[in-house]
Amino acid sequence: MSRLVVVSNRVAPINEGEATAGGLAAGVMDALRHTGGLWFGWSGQTVPDVVPPESLPPGLPPAVARSGPVTLYTTDLTQRDYDDYYRGFANGTLWPILHNQTGLARFDWAEFEGYRRVNAHFARHLADLVAPDDVIWAHDFHLLCLAGALRALGLRNSIGIFLHTPFPAPSVLMTVPVHAELVRALCQYDLIGFQTEADRTAFADYVCRELGGTALEGGLLAAEGRQIRTGVYPIGVDVDALRAEAVAGADQPQLAALRSGLAGRALMMSVERLDYSKGLRQRFAAYERFLAKHPEWHRQVEYLQIAPPSRTDVEAYQAIRRELEGEAGRINGRFADLDWTPLRYLNRSFPRRALMPLYAAARVGLVTPLRDGMNLVAKEYVSAQDPADPGVLVLSQFAGAARELDAALLVNPHDEAGVADALARALAMPLAERRERHAAMLKVMRHNSLERWRDRFVGDLHALPPRALDAA
Repeated sequence: MSRLVVVSNRVAPINEGEATAGGLAAGVMDALRHTGGLWFGWSGQTVPDVVPPESLPPGLPPAVARSGPVTLYTTDLTQRDYDDYYRGFANGTLWPILHNQTGLARFDWAEFEGYRRVNAHFARHLADLVAPDDVIWAHDFHLLCLAGALRALGLRNSIGIFLHTPFPAPSVLMTVPVHAELVRALCQYDLIGFQTEADRTAFADYVCRELGGTALEGGLLAAEGRQIRTGVYPIGVDVDALRAEAVAGADQPQLAALRSGLAGRALMMSVERLDYSKGLRQRFAAYERFLAKHPEWHRQVEYLQIAPPSRTDVEAYQAIRRELEGEAGRINGRFADLDWTPLRYLNRSFPRRALMPLYAAARVGLVTPLRDGMNLVAKEYVSAQDPADPGVLVLSQFAGAARELDAALLVNPHDEAGVADALARALAMPLAERRERHAAMLKVMRHNSLERWRDRFVGDLHALPPRALDAA
């Protein structure tokens, strides 16, 4: 039986209960535990720039961990690689473009060459790990050029990629000088998965309009002399496991301390990586407007924002951290009392087992990114709730999750007044309406589960012949 080989920029901790990460870590590790296989990625370590990595023999990277059917392999990067590939093109160019933040994007040819160099470095290591009948499942925007590098080494395996991020409209993507090269590289994959139909359509529009491709039936595209299958695979969560974690942690001292500090006040809660795409500045402004407009809620509500640090050596992320710390202090200075702190801002990580009971205790889950591929925090919040007395999800219309969780209170994160009104509505919502909305979201989430996401993508990948059919 062919194995599943997962490739991503980083691999997740193999032990359960580690600090939460994004959908990649939560979803892929659970997928591998079910199917078995390999997970390959960067170790997180850099080595001196003594010898360019393209001059090194590929060699077999060491297995860093094993757990049942899962083996993790990693490779180091040189400091030059890290600067060009990770800090440079991936996070300085691609990340803002994929999230429609063109004003924050930069482009440098040396960084793009570093991006391609690291994709080739990954490919050389994978060539020693992959058997001819293995299927390869790459993840996210760090590896757009991986399939082409693997093909150049002669690998004919079925190779798919799932993009956890959004995919931008052609006009936005074309602000990157190497846009055509990136899409041609993507066309070397046999299967490309997207979070939403809007993302898949944006990719197909570019291929057809800019590369002269043709849209065929069943999500197939004919382009670059071959056929590429595209599909929509909204990533999900394990609803029952998350609810069980919420119940199991209900008596933990941390939660008891929080309840004591709340003194009966309603809790609003958000958990987001410290990233400009998450809309944290706009969220703080909306909460401030809520407090100004609804003095009846003073001393009756507290907002807990958990924002783990992210990409701390990137200036844009350092700037947003400073800005949010200042805004949190200013809002508390304006509204706080001796026994009431309206906004608690924690710039640290918490393990998932600690977050689930916190979600369950929150009357309002506030998830308002400016743009997001899916946003599993929204789904985790809903899963953790007590169906008999659930909280209310306030969700950005620009999160991929909004396509499924339309029973949430959907808001435009740029509309501070609208978000403030949604917060007031959520806090005052009757129990019957909360139950109805929660049940509708649970139904969708049980259908589009983590298991279904995994099985659909991996099943479609296994169903492809090695080196997919050439285009007609």
